[in-house]
Amino acid sequence: MTDSAVVDPVNENKVAESGRPLPLVTRQNRFYWTSGADGRLRVQECESCSALIHPPQPVCRYCRSHQMGVRVVSGYATLIGFTVNERFSMPGLPAPYVVAQVAIEDDPRVRLTTNVIECDPAQLHLGMRMEVVFHQDGDVWLPLFRPTAEQPEPAPLPQAEGDPEEIRRRVRPMSTTVKFEDKAALTGIGMSEIGRRLMLSPMELTVQACERAVADAGLTMDDIDGLASYPGAGPVGGFGEGGGVTGVEAALGIRPTWHNGGIETFGPSGSVIAAMIAVASGLARHVLCYRTVWEATHNELMRLGEISPPAPSRTPSWMFPFGATSAAHTLAQNAQRHFHKYGTTRESLGWIALNQRANAALNPSAIYRDPMTMDDYLSARTITTPFGLYDCDVPCDASVAVIVSAIDAAHDLAKPPVLVEAVGTQIVERIEWDQSTLTHEPQVLGPAAHLWTRTTMRPSDVDVAQLYDGFSFNCLSWIEALGFCGIGEAKDFLDGGHNISRDGVIPLNTHGGQLSHGRTHGMGLIHEAVTQLRGEAGERQVVGAKVAVAATGGLSPGGAMLLRTDR
Repeated sequence: MTDSAVVDPVNENKVAESGRPLPLVTRQNRFYWTSGADGRLRVQECESCSALIHPPQPVCRYCRSHQMGVRVVSGYATLIGFTVNERFSMPGLPAPYVVAQVAIEDDPRVRLTTNVIECDPAQLHLGMRMEVVFHQDGDVWLPLFRPTAEQPEPAPLPQAEGDPEEIRRRVRPMSTTVKFEDKAALTGIGMSEIGRRLMLSPMELTVQACERAVADAGLTMDDIDGLASYPGAGPVGGFGEGGGVTGVEAALGIRPTWHNGGIETFGPSGSVIAAMIAVASGLARHVLCYRTVWEATHNELMRLGEISPPAPSRTPSWMFPFGATSAAHTLAQNAQRHFHKYGTTRESLGWIALNQRANAALNPSAIYRDPMTMDDYLSARTITTPFGLYDCDVPCDASVAVIVSAIDAAHDLAKPPVLVEAVGTQIVERIEWDQSTLTHEPQVLGPAAHLWTRTTMRPSDVDVAQLYDGFSFNCLSWIEALGFCGIGEAKDFLDGGHNISRDGVIPLNTHGGQLSHGRTHGMGLIHEAVTQLRGEAGERQVVGAKVAVAATGGLSPGGAMLLRTDR
């Protein structure tokens, strides 16, 4: 089965490239991206246990054999997720288009990200039987899928490694009774100016936040002997502080005895957990952690031509060739499956967005403060189904810094220290976005379950929750994962918004969250947790807040922290 394609007029044996991001073809994956040459889909196979492996690996994740081969598969699959993208367009793939995930019938553990074609998206439903249709684009054949002519009864969703019950069985208990968390405290916080298109460099924002955090702790720059950053230096566009640890050290003249910067950590605020470990081990006394975003200005400078977008190139991603270029495309399908399995609705997500907006109204630094109704939420333009505009966080320019200090030094500083009761960091499910849990944000269920193995506290002890809400569904995932309601019970728990209001069962994202305060990528949540535990939140203060949970994810490996006042 081969879809039609346009022949390159220069070389009649090659099909012209459409302009969409094409995959990087290597020796390891060539069998997959060229399968369509004879119309037969191929997937890597373990020759020892016959499991199918995708994406290709040098070892079988099930039996650990290194005897890997390739199997021709049937080309039939089950539709296990789809989203109609209406916001994002790219050359060769104009919106709207359908991004989907299918589980192949030969081994439903294998999921392929793809596009669904040759059908009305309104007629799609989970469990449909699909068949592969190859589309040649340049020198690759993209495996797309369409509904089969004859449709059996819808198939159930496949079992996933990320199912909640499976994750709880795999969480490891503490390996020692000594907790590193007891040796560290949060002693200073600082936030730069925050806004849309501030036209400041990322280093200017970073320096503002760092200086304010150091002053808040009653320290000087000479006291700082550790630096920790997310995501560190690298080609991160509007999502970096302008040079990683090296750039900040050069700007502030710090001589750290320990430093760390990277993206593969415990969520966007993972630098803080890394800093706790450094302090607990004696490598540093006072670690300056920071997270900077300048996406709004970066995008404006690109529009003005002052920054050139990266040149098109082949992508190693297994998702980008199908237009799955945003976290929204993955999370929208997870949300769809949650709706399908548990009866959750768009209104369920709407209560989260409305809660964040109501809290932002009391926060002078929030970007969106105007009142919002459920009608406003439901009628907003669609981004990618089921997400509308207000399900998505607010791109902004901001930097947030946090000081992590050794516990024996923390009590001598300017503010009462915020203590760390426990962290949750364990990876249980698969890391790849489209191979992970089906019904929740990936990398949430594991860290949340791990957190509660490191403390005698329970969810009922928490007074305020600052939970990652890059999209509304991120927040719902954390609410269930952390046990503020049962798995699949968010619909009833969120109904009406009362349980998550400032005077509810668990006050949520009291500064407005990323949905209304601004996309500070997790560190803003820790800033607000510390502010609440200090009693410094003004009009939005939760009375008597002594225990807070802060959790960050966003499709990176996630992490959670349980914080408390000194007692």
